[in-house]
Amino acid sequence: MDNTRNRKIVDEIEILPESMNNNENIRVKPKLSLQDKQSICVLTFLYILQGIPLGLAGSVPLMLQSKKVSYSTQATFSFVFWPFSLKILWAPIVDSMYSSKFGRRKTWLVPCQYLIGLTMFYVSFNAQKWLSGDIEILKLTSAFFLLNFLAATQDIAVDGWALTMLSKTSVGWASTCNSVGQTVGYFIAFIIFLALESSEFCNNWLRSIPASTGLVTFDGFLYFWGIIFIITTTFVMLFKREKPAGDSVLSHGDNKENGEEITMGLLKTYQTLWKIVKLKPILMYVAILMSIKVGFSATDSITGLKLIEKGVSKEKMAFIGSMIVPVQILLAIVVSKYTTGAAPLNVFIKAAIPRLLYGPLFCLLIYITPWFQQIDGSYSYSYYAMLTVFYSSHQIFVYPMFVSLMAFYARISDPNVGGTYMTLLNTVTNLASNIPSTIMLYLVDHLTTKTCKGGPHSGISCSSKENFGFCTNSNPKGICEITFDGYYVEVLVCTIIGFIAVFAKRHYLYHIQSLPMKAWLISK
Repeated sequence: MDNTRNRKIVDEIEILPESMNNNENIRVKPKLSLQDKQSICVLTFLYILQGIPLGLAGSVPLMLQSKKVSYSTQATFSFVFWPFSLKILWAPIVDSMYSSKFGRRKTWLVPCQYLIGLTMFYVSFNAQKWLSGDIEILKLTSAFFLLNFLAATQDIAVDGWALTMLSKTSVGWASTCNSVGQTVGYFIAFIIFLALESSEFCNNWLRSIPASTGLVTFDGFLYFWGIIFIITTTFVMLFKREKPAGDSVLSHGDNKENGEEITMGLLKTYQTLWKIVKLKPILMYVAILMSIKVGFSATDSITGLKLIEKGVSKEKMAFIGSMIVPVQILLAIVVSKYTTGAAPLNVFIKAAIPRLLYGPLFCLLIYITPWFQQIDGSYSYSYYAMLTVFYSSHQIFVYPMFVSLMAFYARISDPNVGGTYMTLLNTVTNLASNIPSTIMLYLVDHLTTKTCKGGPHSGISCSSKENFGFCTNSNPKGICEITFDGYYVEVLVCTIIGFIAVFAKRHYLYHIQSLPMKAWLISK
């Protein structure tokens, strides 16, 4: 999930001397022109569209978990989120190859969004078949990998477009457009979809006469948004103009003052990318960020799936998510006031420690969840109220960390290389989350011990598919129960790693954000 802003915001504020305390923030409250307001609306809308395939991809693991698939299967599907972590590989192509007449960013944005719409049409005709009976996980993963690949390419184009769409004094709004837009899009395609797809939710809240299905289906939702993508992309193509690209130079000059981007050839762009990667502050920052992100990986990737495994309704989880989204949007707006300054990483550092503490807290929540299960297998509203409190308070630390990183990227990015610099930084952020999350999903099955209870095969291990079949298909049937849950081990180990990383490396983060702008430029 990825953001774009511009280093040029630094021109509008006074840079703190290195000797000053890193905890001091300088706030900027630029006035918005009518053109900036229109651009903010367009950017937010484009990020909302970007959030739709992400939200749909996020809903699939919950649907898979309700079908009792293995965590290894979940790990395979988790690769659909990797395009946002790998997009740096093709970002230079998007940044340097385009049609000047059509528009530098529209050259990629328009066909990508059309292809997203067409892919949604295709998936809508096959989704139910892939999800019925034996899950066709490879086909499902391939289809959503393509959707997210196209969304990631669209993100590169939008990130680059934001550099010229917004004025220097308003570029700080780009992170808000990104976080709010993606959140709304994800909310629509994940939370609203799961609620409307659930017969239980619709019968309890939206219908007077119960029915066996929800108001929408997975394939119908995909088909509808395929139409929306086609129509809205046509409007953007016809009615939104972009500024022309600048001359092929790599220095600060008139293009910077005019709000235009520097253009480069493809080879030059990859050379530039390599120069960014070799910057010492970048290498130091990447190592620190990835070590800290390990601390959250098990908690963030497995906890929700564990709750569904315990019998918690995925529709109720979606409803809880709907309660949290307004908190996320409010946090994104409020926190931006404290991150538009010389020390945006202060918020990240301060929020990391309490966020790590939520790992053990969620372990406790998973452990006591069966205590609240009623005779019919359902859970009371008091339990769901407790879940809402847990997740809402968790977001108080998650979202400020996200916004602070985006503010930091906006402050240090060299605008002379278009979207490539921002894409690299955002890619690192996603990669730091996706790599450990996929690993944690793969490992949890191997760290978990299950034993057959009841039936003629009682007492045998359910670790293999063969033994699982012996236990659950016998007459009478047995049940494979968890005797040792690898989830708790993973959360404990990851949390310890996270605490070590934060306390050992936070002074390096303070140092990194105090570096002068020239330390981040590839053209000095």
